[in-house]
Amino acid sequence: MASAEYSPAVLRTRPVATGHWRAFLAVARHLNFRAAADELALTQSAVSRQIQALEEEVGVALFLRHTRAVELTSAGAQLQRAVAPALERMDAAVRLVRQTAGRRSVAITTWASFASMWLIPRMEEFQRDNPGIDIRIDASDVQVDLETSDVDLALRYAMPSGATQGGTRLFGEQLAVVASPWLLKGSKPLRTPADVAQFTLIEAGDAHRTHYLEYLSWRRWFDTRDLTKLQPQRWLYFNYAHQIVQAALAGQGLALARMPLIADALAAGDLVEVLPGHRIDSPLSYWLMVGPRSAHRPEIKAFCAWLQVQAQATREAIGDVPDPDLNDNLDGS
Repeated sequence: MASAEYSPAVLRTRPVATGHWRAFLAVARHLNFRAAADELALTQSAVSRQIQALEEEVGVALFLRHTRAVELTSAGAQLQRAVAPALERMDAAVRLVRQTAGRRSVAITTWASFASMWLIPRMEEFQRDNPGIDIRIDASDVQVDLETSDVDLALRYAMPSGATQGGTRLFGEQLAVVASPWLLKGSKPLRTPADVAQFTLIEAGDAHRTHYLEYLSWRRWFDTRDLTKLQPQRWLYFNYAHQIVQAALAGQGLALARMPLIADALAAGDLVEVLPGHRIDSPLSYWLMVGPRSAHRPEIKAFCAWLQVQAQATREAIGDVPDPDLNDNLDGS
């Protein structure tokens, strides 16, 4: 039997109780009132009453009740898509508040390759020197709004024009041809840029390509060396920078890699630079952005100061010379 219809006259404007939404999502997941009741540790009749109350609140039927089955109405499906992530964000925020109550913490957003290849290997020093500060790293390609999120600072990869007002430049980059040292054993020496054609070349795949990654491509490297028609032995494509470097470390080919991300591997001898006189400049840089609500906190200041020391070491390791026409801090301070 279908649910009763609800007149627009009974629509309410007051907030809906969270318990009603939890009951709704449980029934929507299971499409079964008994299973939803078991999940929520309630009686089946209690869940039914909550769903009925919710439907009265929103003014429409959310489920079609059949003899042995339940299905979402179009309105129910619409609400499920909207409410499920909102409730999960609320639950996540509550968990975070409980975990960090009375504790100092720094929440960082950055992209996965930078987190795994540059930030995380350096974190042990900060944690050792600051045992009372918790660190939370959100490694994602999604650009988080620092003014509205619970994230304190962002480490971003962008053109100067793409770094928002107040961004601090950490370092720029060059691209270098690198390989595992054992890959080069027994192969013909690489004396000229054209010699790279005897190897597999590791490249960023189109599935993850953005317009600025054209600056990081082998094709651009070929163009700057007047090798526009060069074709390698084969191509090997990956979506992420850390995958490209891992493939090079595994001896699967030559990579055109970002110097800030491979400086440690070069220093350790895990990678070697091929044709060191043939690096190319990248127009992109690495930036620190601090949320306006977080900048005054002592733990944020401590982390940023430590980060600047690490950035200075990276600049020295890669020979980074900032553009004299570009202020390191975009707000002019």
